[in-house]
Amino acid sequence: MQARCIARLKKEADDINKNFVGVLELQVLDDSWMKWHIKFTGAEGTVYAGEPYCLQFKFNNEYPIDSPEVIFVGTPPKHEHIYSNGFICLSILYSEWSPALKVSSVCMSILSMMSSAKEKKGPPNDSSSGLSHYKSPKDVSWMFEDDKC
Repeated sequence: MQARCIARLKKEADDINKNFVGVLELQVLDDSWMKWHIKFTGAEGTVYAGEPYCLQFKFNNEYPIDSPEVIFVGTPPKHEHIYSNGFICLSILYSEWSPALKVSSVCMSILSMMSSAKEKKGPPNDSSSGLSHYKSPKDVSWMFEDDKC
């Protein structure tokens, strides 16, 4: 299964490097291809315009059947669906995952979610959420409370 996973990841990396120049910047972090950083800037005309961000993708051998772990590294944006530890409350990363999704489509969904924000405001329960006890956002039982997450 790992060979199929690696082949898919290499194909997706080629797609990002070819079709998302100036939008997404890919860095493969190790020879196993299982950990990536994707850098991007907030979209023009939004409250995050021009601000740099970095997403970390961790894959397992079951990708794309199993979703990657996706978090913000560095300073995450203040957004009602992005926690201060970098965890992202977005259904396609968990219960709504489909093997048809790609890294680029996940990135564009996150960018779109951020672009819809009218103000920089963290989740109302960020400090009391207890998410710091979890090693991975995939271990959290997320409650998707609106149609934007």
